[in-house]
Amino acid sequence: MQTRQIGSINVSTIGIGCNNFGRQLELEATRGVVEAALDAGVAFFDTADSYGSPPTTSESFLGEILGPRRNDIVLATKFGRVLDDRRKGAGAAYVRQAAEASLTRLRTDRIDLMQLHIPDPSVPIEETLGALAELLREGKILEIGCSNFGAGELAAAQAAAAAAGLPRFASTQDELSALCRSRAEPILAECRRTGTRFLPFRPLFNGLLSGKYRPGAPLQGKSRIGTKSAAAQAEILSPDNLEKVDALARYAADHGRSLLELAIGWLLAHPEVPSVIAGVSSPAQVRSNVAASDWSIAPGQMAEIEGILSASQAA
Repeated sequence: MQTRQIGSINVSTIGIGCNNFGRQLELEATRGVVEAALDAGVAFFDTADSYGSPPTTSESFLGEILGPRRNDIVLATKFGRVLDDRRKGAGAAYVRQAAEASLTRLRTDRIDLMQLHIPDPSVPIEETLGALAELLREGKILEIGCSNFGAGELAAAQAAAAAAGLPRFASTQDELSALCRSRAEPILAECRRTGTRFLPFRPLFNGLLSGKYRPGAPLQGKSRIGTKSAAAQAEILSPDNLEKVDALARYAADHGRSLLELAIGWLLAHPEVPSVIAGVSSPAQVRSNVAASDWSIAPGQMAEIEGILSASQAA
């Protein structure tokens, strides 16, 4: 498994998004996924205090399962979404409260990457960064990141950090895949300008880029798309998206590769992307993602893929 940098930490190029832990997957099923990932060399797990049903279950499951293997991985979590009337936001007091609570649930003495899950416009970013700086000095967190920040919000946060002599975000998260690029493009440009790393979520576009879906094929009831509303299914499985999937699958096959290999390789061909943190629901999906990560798509091939996507959009 290859690794790339987020600030001072090394992450595996395939990671695990832990949003299914404690929601779609109960404890023993989560254990199977975590153990499969560790055995396959995956060394990056990304969770959040809001993941699970009820919230915080994902962190609790992960802390219970990892045990002494905690030190074999890079552990990332997030704070800031509303958990209840008291636990929310990015004020200084709550930053510490959220970090201490996550450390307890994760059964660890440090969080490798602590991320602000969503912007909090009610709190000056300098206040949030100041609280995170204290936790960095204490060694309770090693790097900081953000998520769901637009390009302008990210630029403003990084500028505020520089002006105040505070730590800057080492990474940001947003949606990016071959089928969903428009929102991420200005954020990627800002990442290139400032040296910020970009972690893509929904990297397989709700599973559409996994290779399981084809025009006219019935949906699987337990699939991610199959559990969505009829309106959401229609939007995801639009004729344009299915046309793109078919064209990308044919391109991959012409190169002796699968659609999944193309989807992951396309993301890792972006130098700003250190890891693909796909959510998984089974050990088999973990192994498939790891096996699909070895296609180093060349710049010329990226241009050809862009041509396929642009032609589909223009049709």
